[in-house]
Order: sequence, then C-alpha cells, then structure tokens
Amino acid sequence: MVNWFTGLNPVLQALIATLFTWFLTAMGAGLVFFFRSINRKVLDGMLGFAAGVMIAASYWSLLAPAIEMAEESSLPAWVPATVGFLLGGFFLWIVDKILPHLHLGFPNEEAEGIKTSWHRSILLVLAITLHNIPEGLAVGVAFGALAADLPAATLAGAVALALGIGIQNFPEGTAVSVPLRREGLSRLKSFWYGQLSGTVEPIAGVLGAVAVILVKPLLPYALAFAAGAMIYVVVEELIPESQLEKNTDIATMGAMGGFAVMMTLDVALG
Repeated sequence: MVNWFTGLNPVLQALIATLFTWFLTAMGAGLVFFFRSINRKVLDGMLGFAAGVMIAASYWSLLAPAIEMAEESSLPAWVPATVGFLLGGFFLWIVDKILPHLHLGFPNEEAEGIKTSWHRSILLVLAITLHNIPEGLAVGVAFGALAADLPAATLAGAVALALGIGIQNFPEGTAVSVPLRREGLSRLKSFWYGQLSGTVEPIAGVLGAVAVILVKPLLPYALAFAAGAMIYVVVEELIPESQLEKNTDIATMGAMGGFAVMMTLDVALG
C-alpha cells in the first residue's frame, strides 16, 4: 500500500477513493466518442455484472464487517445488521418514489418518482445517479470505519470495495452515455451527462465517512445501511433492466462474473 495514502485522514481517503470511482465512470462514458450505439446483449451483460459486484460487496465488504463489529456490543450481533439493512432499503425506496427518473429501455410514460416535464435524457441520467448514491455511501462508510480502529475495518478491505465499485462503474458510464447518444444528444453532451451521474459518489462518500467518524456507535448500522441500499438497487433496478430484452443467460453470467470479481478482490486484498 502506498505510504502517502495510508497516512491520510479517513475522510480524505474516502474522497480520493470515490473520486477514483467517479473517474472510471467518466472513462466509461468517454466511449461515446468512439461508439454511437451499444449492443443490447452487451448492455445487459454490463448491467448483470454491476449487479453481481454490488451483491458481493454488500456481504463481503459491508454486512460481514457490520456483524463482526456488532459482536462487541451488548445487543445480539444480528440486530444492527438487520436494522441497518432494512433502513437502507427503506431509504432508497423513499428516494425512488420522490426522485424523477426513467430506467433504460422503458417508455417515458413509465418514468418513476414525482411527475415532471423534464427531458427523457435527464430522467435516464437520474436513474443511474440514484444507484450511485449507495455506492458512494458504501465506500465512504468503509473508509470512515478505519477511524474506529476495529479489526473488522481494514484499509485493504476499503480499497478492495473502492476497486470493485470502480470496475463496475466503467461499463455503467458507457451504459449511460451511449444510449443518450442514441437519443440524439451530441457526443460531448452524452459524455457530460454520463460522467455527471457519477459525481454523486464523492459527495455521498464524504458524508458517509464523516457520519460514522462523528457517531462511532452507528458504524455497524451504517455499513448494513449501505448494503441494504445497494441490494435495493440491484433487485429493483439492475436485475429487471438486464432481463428486459430476455437476454437472461447473458445477464446472469454477467452477474456471476461481477460477483466473482468483487469476492476475489475482497478476499485477496481484505
């Protein structure tokens, strides 16, 4: 591990890590300068891959450490994990009902959230932005946990989580920008909106890190909260979208591959 990074404050580490995940989103969005469209089978494989990464990260990087940390408290170890997990899902459910957004492949009439006259391209970007919130939060909480100096919270584990989220953000950026190009936007605007969907991650990451440092007893709840939010996104958005065109085998293998990559990163580095 690079010495300059290990000596930084956990909040600054969280900021750098989430800027890295945003950067890979921007790199993926940059493919719009080379491609005008994307094969639907490839897109479904990308969505499945993202789902697999998020499922694996939810357990290996968030729920497992939350349970281990909770074992040192007076409550049964499952309480913080269960409560935090359900609250994370409930939080995303509320945001999902409020924030106007439209999932890839769906007609304008099926836009979710508060009804608005916003352009279709904005609604598509907001749909991706919605599930970047728990990703950024997860990375931020993982780095913020380092300040608690608990055995379950390791820098290597937090870095593995950031790497996993970053890897799945690359195809995610492409999955935003290329469809926007197909919608008629210029390459530059498609790239701009594609990378913009990832800018919420540094914000959520810093907020998550600060929150758990200020209120350390909330740490296992916060880790489980991030896991619940990510699982909500996977089940409510990524899996249905990846199955929309009936490319079930491709989407499923993508999910298996994403899970394997994230699990390998966490076990090997964490």
